[in-house]
Amino acid sequence: MPKDEGDDFDQPEIKNLDDEQDLSSTESREEAEAKGLALKDEGNAALNAGHYNEAIHHYSTALSHLPDNAIILSNRALAYIKVENYGLAIQDATHAVQSDPAYPKGYYRRGTAEFALGRAKAARKDFRAVCKLRPKDRDARAKLAACDKAVREEAFAKAILSEESAPLSDTFKPESLSVEKSYNGPHPTGTLLEDAGEEAALFEPGKLPREFVLQAMEHFKDQKVIHKRYVAHLLISAKHYYEKMPSLLDVPIPKAGPDENDPTVRPRLTVCGDTHGQYYDVMHIFEMNGLPSKTNPYLFNGDFVDRGSFSVEVILTFLLLKLSDPDCIHLHRGNHETKNMNKIYGFEGEVKAKYDDKIFDLFLEVFSHFPLASVVGGKVFVTHGGLPAEPGVTLADIRNIKRGCEPPNAGLMSDLLWADPQPFTGKSPSKRGVGFSFGPDITEAFLKLNNLQLLVRSHEVKDEGYLVEHGGKTITVFSAPNYCDSMGNKGAFIQFEEDCEPQFTQYEAVPHPNVRPMQYAAGMGGLFM
Repeated sequence: MPKDEGDDFDQPEIKNLDDEQDLSSTESREEAEAKGLALKDEGNAALNAGHYNEAIHHYSTALSHLPDNAIILSNRALAYIKVENYGLAIQDATHAVQSDPAYPKGYYRRGTAEFALGRAKAARKDFRAVCKLRPKDRDARAKLAACDKAVREEAFAKAILSEESAPLSDTFKPESLSVEKSYNGPHPTGTLLEDAGEEAALFEPGKLPREFVLQAMEHFKDQKVIHKRYVAHLLISAKHYYEKMPSLLDVPIPKAGPDENDPTVRPRLTVCGDTHGQYYDVMHIFEMNGLPSKTNPYLFNGDFVDRGSFSVEVILTFLLLKLSDPDCIHLHRGNHETKNMNKIYGFEGEVKAKYDDKIFDLFLEVFSHFPLASVVGGKVFVTHGGLPAEPGVTLADIRNIKRGCEPPNAGLMSDLLWADPQPFTGKSPSKRGVGFSFGPDITEAFLKLNNLQLLVRSHEVKDEGYLVEHGGKTITVFSAPNYCDSMGNKGAFIQFEEDCEPQFTQYEAVPHPNVRPMQYAAGMGGLFM
């Protein structure tokens, strides 16, 4: 097969905690095959039922009997793709290819995982291999075409970046967008304003009428969107607001409680994890815990978009609330507030379906300026992914991270967006295929150096909606219940009062309109359901 420069990516060996002791040397071939293939069938049943972690367990046990079985390795790779452990998927698929170079699904799974990580050239190489093995496979050819398109788009984007130009937010004129008479959604003042300057002023932070925000939220519940003109005003104002902020925020616990008529409800800040376009579950959070306000503030810890097909409604709600009352809600960037993730996991397609490409570009500008972390109440460090793998990183280092760009493959920003905790000490290559995992010793050292008591992060589905690790020093919170309509997990949020001791609330998913997750994903998006 032809080799393109940049096709190959050397992934370091990842320690796989799912692997079990190799029993193959203690069994006859017939015994190993009987046990291994029976376990493979159990894994297939769990995979088809959407029970991905159960499938991984069965496949791992099967591999303890048949460690070089390309089919089982490839199937476990698919299960890892489903739970976004792309690094482990690539590792298993590579092992499958090495075990049986004529087995096309090994290349297929590896190409899928590489594509998910934005490595279109490496993915293209694998799908070329599939097409060579199966020349009449239409699906493989479609995936190869998607890779070719992604490579061309990447080259075009690099060429555009080399030409200095003003960002769209500095040149776009929202007032040039006419509001049609047929528009039946809310207006910021109840009616359309004739004065463009007066209208733009309404979108300055702290000036957006609360009534407009509430009307927009109700409009979204009816599967309707607000006018593109108002969205453009909102995004341009949000971009200019966020670009002036540091990368690390200091978020206090409010002095007054959320209900002035009930002094038993103590002052608190609510921290939520990933919401991933699950708008009706976000509304359920507000129904349970109250709408965001100065005395009932929220911190949403990234990954507002992608996967769920109401991502536009989620992020617009958060930004409308932010510009109405900047102290009522705080937002962090997650690894899905990035161009590559949005292209694969549906947000780009959703924005272009509900608005257009210019609105999507404005969203990207806003995402690139979102803060990366906060210190809550002077004691709790909150960030989407995890901690820097390198020792000695201070809060000042994080505060000064340069933003306004797509995340690099390594470094502080990448760690904060992508890293995961691991149970053993030190750092290891991440199961996701990007960055590192960090052990309890790294958590302890970072908190001690920066005079903090707790790390709160998100980024991973947890069956109970949250998980406490690292001797109580690390908490993962995930706020999208029954993630992707398939995982069966609970959602959770955390409340912090003055003492900054975490208090957890769990909840189940609520019904939503019949629009499937990843509805707007194009190309290979459906593979990641």
